[in-house]
Amino acid sequence: MPSFPLIRFPLFLALFLWCASVQVCSKSAVADAKTVANGTWGGEHVILEVSKNGGMLELDCAHGEITQPLVLDKRGSFDVTGTFTPEHGGPIRKDEHTPAEPARYSGHVEGNTMSLTIIRGQETIGTYNLTHGSHPMLRKCR
Repeated sequence: MPSFPLIRFPLFLALFLWCASVQVCSKSAVADAKTVANGTWGGEHVILEVSKNGGMLELDCAHGEITQPLVLDKRGSFDVTGTFTPEHGGPIRKDEHTPAEPARYSGHVEGNTMSLTIIRGQETIGTYNLTHGSHPMLRKCR
């Protein structure tokens, strides 16, 4: 039985090396994933506050939320889901509640500029050009 420990060592070594390679590969995949830069992205009629977990949008007459990281593909594009809530002008009643609706946010980032398209159902809400670090004034609906 002296050969038993010798057989176990190569098996242990192979298993150890495989586990180490899996961890290295998964860590490098996470490290290689580029995301949209955190902070304020602003453009005409829209402000997008990006965080590591997603983003909050404020538009002239609506708001939205993205609840997942904005991960960029190799071409610098993203396509994520979130919610979109239309607003209206005039007073808001105490018991009034406008439910958030599912929406898709897709876009492309080049340097500090972003093109953002918002789609709710079959309706394209709009396409906006945003700049990182820009803080535009919105005109809330009246």
